Amino acid sequence: MLAPDAHGWLARLRDPEAADRSPAPRGRLVEFVRLIFVVLFAAAGYTVATRIAPSTTSRTLVGVVLGTATGFVLGGVLGRQTASAVRTMEQDLRKVPAAEIVAGVGGLMAGLAVSALFSVPIFRLPPLAAWTSVAFMYVTFGYVGFRIGRTKNEELFTLIGLKPRVAAVPGRVFVVDTSALIDGRITDLVQTGFVSGDLLVHVAVLRELQTIADSSDPRRRGRGRRGLDTVGELKEAATIEVHLVEDVGVTDVDAALVRLAKERGASLVTTDHNLSKVAQAVGVAVPSVNDLATAFRLPVGIGDEVGVQLIKEGRESGQAVGYLEDGTMVVVESATEEIGSEVSVVVRNVIKTTTGRMVFANLQ
Repeated sequence: MLAPDAHGWLARLRDPEAADRSPAPRGRLVEFVRLIFVVLFAAAGYTVATRIAPSTTSRTLVGVVLGTATGFVLGGVLGRQTASAVRTMEQDLRKVPAAEIVAGVGGLMAGLAVSALFSVPIFRLPPLAAWTSVAFMYVTFGYVGFRIGRTKNEELFTLIGLKPRVAAVPGRVFVVDTSALIDGRITDLVQTGFVSGDLLVHVAVLRELQTIADSSDPRRRGRGRRGLDTVGELKEAATIEVHLVEDVGVTDVDAALVRLAKERGASLVTTDHNLSKVAQAVGVAVPSVNDLATAFRLPVGIGDEVGVQLIKEGRESGQAVGYLEDGTMVVVESATEEIGSEVSVVVRNVIKTTTGRMVFANLQ
């Protein structure tokens, strides 16, 4: 469940760049640029005033004051423009994976090195032609090297035996929550290719699974162990790579998962209906595990015989409720007396709900 202060972190997630618009850092940059312009224009005003004959103290003072005022105004305008440009560049860099930047810089250096080699014989030409050709060569080879490095960053890292850390590539990075791991159907999605790429598992999710697996309740203990087994199966899958994400000071696991997906540009895999609605509200993609799993695998069908342990009464008189291993609810008619025991039932109907499937059955 979501913490009571969900509205607070929802507001922060809707505006992840709010910290960048804080007045203090932007003000320091603007004032720094303004200071430079004030000094430069004050010096220019002093120079102009002293070179006008005859030079007097009052005329010099007027020149310095006018230069300072001009620098103050122009420095403020250009300072704000500079702060805006820096902020835009920071926001754009957040969308570019670090591996692409590193590979791009490497490609740029390689392009400049090639340009240096080719420029040696070119300097035998007349100076104007030589410097023009060399400048064109440096710009062209440097840009081409940068583009090649960014485009082929994965192949380049593989050639030197390195694998870059997870990058925020939409549609290829997934964040998984506790409910999806306990559900277990995510392994089927991975095997069929619906989920591939990189899977981020928050350390807080593993702690939740361990807590559930250590529960004294046999049913909770089984669900926790099922979730841990799912993590193990995912780590062995060939089409996906599991990354453990550590984050200190996490008090609300759901909030941390949504924030992680938001920051990495990832999709959130969950079977928690409320969590999926909150994630979608802040712009996080939430693929429907229930819809995808139902499309290619139906655990039970009408007429199938299954065993289920009945644990509580249903809404209607005489109904008893149990759950399959994947968490699907089974409602058995005229089975109140069998609560607490495992019975064999015959499925008479399977309906699809917003939170998964519900099976209606009769005692065999």
